[in-house]
Order: sequence, then structure tokens, then C-alpha cells
Amino acid sequence: MYHAGYLRFLERARTEWMRAAAVEQGALRDSHGIVFVVRELTIAYDKPARLDDELDSSVRVERLRSASIDFRQAITRVADGATLARATVRVACVTAGAFVPSRIPRDIAALIQENQST
Repeated sequence: MYHAGYLRFLERARTEWMRAAAVEQGALRDSHGIVFVVRELTIAYDKPARLDDELDSSVRVERLRSASIDFRQAITRVADGATLARATVRVACVTAGAFVPSRIPRDIAALIQENQST
């Protein structure tokens, strides 16, 4: 897999994790006037993914701050459990219109905290 392909898997996993925690981007924009954007990303490519590999992507909240969230993520190959890529991703909370930093609303922070270990 081309190295940028891993980023799509990581993004999808974070988006689905947030949706499962009842924190969906469109709803956040409509109800709170905020969105989350990737601020910083560090990735290590450990092993290549091959054609027809079944992949799994994990998401864990490493740190919840007042205006950002640090995620620890990994992509593994299902067949042998090998870790193919590891990433640390910081997402920032910003206003939906002007994209200026904004505090994470308390109700949203509570949902994220409730789902930190899932």
C-alpha cells in the first residue's frame, strides 16, 4: 500500500470512533458550531500491507485537552496481528466558520471521556 493510503485508514477509524462516541462532525457543526481538524500527525511505517490483506485500525485517546485531543492509533494485519503502522494524531477543536481554536464543549468532552477506553 502506498504510504498515504494509511492516512485514509487512520482518518476513517477516528471518524467512526467519534461517531460511535456520539460525536459526529456534521452534528457538531450544526449543534455547537465547531469541527475537529488534524493539527499534527506522526506516523511510523513498520511493515507493508499487501494486496488483499485484511486490515484493522485501532483508536485510543491518549490525552484530552481543553481544545484538542491526542489519539494513539495503529493499523494491524488481521491474519497475523502484525503492526503495519503506528500514529499519534492531534486533532484541534475549531469554529466551523472561521477555523479559529475553540474549547471543546463540556458535553462533548464528557462523551469522549466516557469512550476513551473503547
